[in-house]
Formats: sequence, structure tokens, C-alpha cells
Amino acid sequence: MSDRADMPANPTEDEHGVEGGDGRQPIFNLPTSLVVTVGVLAAIYLFQAYAPLEQVDFWILVQFAFSPARYVYPLSEQGFEWLWSPVTYSLLHGSFQHLAFNVLWLLAFGAPVVRRIGTVRYLLFWIFSAAASAFFHAAINWGEPTVLIGASGVVSALMGAACRFAFPRDRGYDRTFGHLYPRQTIIGAFANRTVVTFVALWLAGNLLIAVGLPLFDAGSDAIAWDAHIGGFLFGYLLFGLFDRVR
Repeated sequence: MSDRADMPANPTEDEHGVEGGDGRQPIFNLPTSLVVTVGVLAAIYLFQAYAPLEQVDFWILVQFAFSPARYVYPLSEQGFEWLWSPVTYSLLHGSFQHLAFNVLWLLAFGAPVVRRIGTVRYLLFWIFSAAASAFFHAAINWGEPTVLIGASGVVSALMGAACRFAFPRDRGYDRTFGHLYPRQTIIGAFANRTVVTFVALWLAGNLLIAVGLPLFDAGSDAIAWDAHIGGFLFGYLLFGLFDRVR
């Protein structure tokens, strides 16, 4: 499939009615489901941060954070946290900086994906990409008592998905109209030099984090670079399972 497509005759209107008919783009033109996601993430963080008792925050981590150590013990001898924690960890954040960083990238790369696949597929994408990121992390840290929280694995999956359609040739990343372009094949997307450059820089950044050279101050929290890579691979390789038939 070609990795280039012409813009629609009237790019301010599409089948989802996303854009305004006057041709002007509002600054904050985001899908409702994405706005709700940000609201949920913020509400959960505020509840954690201002919980009246430290025991409440600890209980939240025990119940909903992901840890590879859960899976080295018989599942029948523990609660059901092993069942939902591969997804619920993605709703927790350890600091305001952690939350803000993930929200900014979520808004940037989530918008075209949500516009393209719709709310229901977006929710399914979140669930499965969160689990894929968690278990990629677990595969590298098997049995370790690490605690994984944050939406960065899902955000990385959205980045990978966007690389399959939202980088039209010679136009860079198109956050506004990117959802209108045809989906590229797994190999075909790499014919686009913008995609190659973006993936190379993103991968290099995570490899630097892996060897102990973080690109930003993460405070006392370690950065789960392996969850980022697992999420990106999921989004890039399996996006076609969630894409609408066009």
C-alpha cells in the first residue's frame, strides 16, 4: 500500500465530523474519550496524592500496581490482583511530573488514533497494550519485586500505532488530519523517512534510559524503558487488528 495519500477535497470535514466547517482549527480539538481519559488519570492521581492516610496509597499500590513477582507464586494462593493489575497499573502515577509527561504525549499521539478507531476500539487498545507493556516488562524482570505504574506503555503503543498512518510522506506528523490517511503495512511505513527518524530517536532515547542515562529528571523513580518498548511494538505491529475497515 502506498504511504502517500491526497488530502480530502474538504479536509475540514470528515466522516466523524471532527473538524469545523469554517476551515479553522480550535486549539484544543480533542476526542471526548481522550478528554475523559485525562480526567480519570488526574482524579486517580489526586486521590492518591491527597489520601488522608498513607495506608490508603499503599493499599492502592498493592491492589492495582503491576509486579512481575506476582507470577512466580501459585495464582491459587493469592488474591485476584494478578488478573487486573496488568491493566490497572496504567491508571496510576507516582508524581505530578510523571502524570503531566504522560498526559502531554497521550494528547499528542492519542488524538489521531482515537479519531480513527473510535471509543470502543480505543478502550480495547488501552487494555491490551497495557497488558502487553506489563508482560514485556515482566519477561525482562521475571520474578523481580519491581512495581510498575504509569500510562507510558500505553502512550508508547499509541505512538507505534500512529506511525502506521499519521506520518504522510513529506508532511511530517499530522495530529489533526492524520486519521484520514490509509494504513501502511508494517514494512511499508519504514519507506517514510520521517517515521524512520522518529522511531530511531525514540528507540535511542529508551536505550539511553536502559543504560542509566535518563533524558529527563525522573526523581527517585526508575523509568520502565522495557514497558515503553513492549507497548510500542504492540501498537506498531498489531494496530491493524483495531483499525476500522475502510
